[in-house]
Amino acid sequence: MSTLSTVLLVDDDPDIRDQMKWALMSDYQVLQAEDRASAVAQNRSAMPPVVLLDLGLPPDVDGASEGLAILREVLSLNPLAKIIVVTGNSDRANAVTAIESGAFDFIEKPIQLDVLRVVLQRALYRYGVEQDRRVQYTSVEGEEFEGIVGVSEPMQQVYRSIRQVGPTAMPVLIMGESGTGKELVAQAIHRRSTRREEPFVAINCGAIPENLLESELFGYEKGAFTGAVQQKKGRIEYANGGTLFLDEIGDIPLVLQVKLLRFLQDHKVQRLGGRDTISVDVRVVAATNVDLRKAISEGRFREDLFYRLCVIEIALPLLNERGADIVLLARRFMMQFATEQHKQLKGFSPDAVTALQAYAWPGNVRELENRLNRAVLMAEDAYITPENLGLRNLAVGGEEGLSLKTSRQRREKDLIQLALEKNEGNVSKAATELGISRPTLYQLLDRYGLKKAKAEGQAENA
Repeated sequence: MSTLSTVLLVDDDPDIRDQMKWALMSDYQVLQAEDRASAVAQNRSAMPPVVLLDLGLPPDVDGASEGLAILREVLSLNPLAKIIVVTGNSDRANAVTAIESGAFDFIEKPIQLDVLRVVLQRALYRYGVEQDRRVQYTSVEGEEFEGIVGVSEPMQQVYRSIRQVGPTAMPVLIMGESGTGKELVAQAIHRRSTRREEPFVAINCGAIPENLLESELFGYEKGAFTGAVQQKKGRIEYANGGTLFLDEIGDIPLVLQVKLLRFLQDHKVQRLGGRDTISVDVRVVAATNVDLRKAISEGRFREDLFYRLCVIEIALPLLNERGADIVLLARRFMMQFATEQHKQLKGFSPDAVTALQAYAWPGNVRELENRLNRAVLMAEDAYITPENLGLRNLAVGGEEGLSLKTSRQRREKDLIQLALEKNEGNVSKAATELGISRPTLYQLLDRYGLKKAKAEGQAENA
């Protein structure tokens, strides 16, 4: 079995295919296709990492519609595939369209073999890096924990707290701003507990009118008030044996706080209009975006209730404190909404990633989800842009669009950075992997203002 990397040549001219195969066969396993059907079939069977694609194919040999259709189909089958399109001098517009649709690079006719070899080597290197990262992401335990996505250190601390308190019966108070995922944490605590097979009942104390909140929590007997035509259990009773999640606990009125405190002390409830008390075995997890200690000092929250609820406290970080989680969550939301909306998307443009990381996210994860839902709907190409996200002013340079030259320069800069990171700053090894000389790499480092992670002498001795 061949150990050479596979390259698929897609061209309707058999002479060109034979010449290219002869020139590349010593370094690559070369497959051939002459039209869309054969190109898609080869991709289904071999999943080649690199495709060299002529855009002018029958029945549109003078245009690019058939080649662009192959480009989209190949990427839908293998999103990591690196497609290098072949264009003529007059086809710059089609080259730009191909790049915007997900092509890795382009090369002009007549093809110069030395240039082609460098482009192929770069494409294979980038493919390998992305494959490695995919393996790393799928193998990282912390990427998703009990339905919560995140690998940052602040979230790892949250996971550790959930593991510690989940198996206990202690009340937990989750502190965090709106949109940070308080209910997800409460559900994770429930799933980690011995009550996981019993009900998880949630109630948003801030969303229910004050005059209805008591009956929602404690229930009522028939005839307890006008309109009470039958007996109704409260949320606390429905949670018997399981977990009761009191969201926005800071919004409970003082009068009701007294009754809730009594329940937490003796684990019994009395329905409105009822005389009997009912024993209930419930674990209470509460959450709030209010500073309860400040509310206590202002007389808006009972101190004794606070200490009943806050046996264990878990503080959730803001989204802008979670570093790499922002892009990770954005990708998850993108894939979710793209599936729901039946759209083929590959990811984010470099400017979109920069904008995602630069934005303050006052609405936290909830705002990120909302923006991604809109962005997927608005996206017209394979990559989501800052404009789609409504974050145009945070993009690098604020360009209206990328020229072909700028796009290629950014790809080149990203590739050099990846090579240096992989080789821990060793310039010689990075140059070898990139298929260029060490002096050339130094010139590129200077051109793009990249810092060398190691001094030249240290790198050469590594």
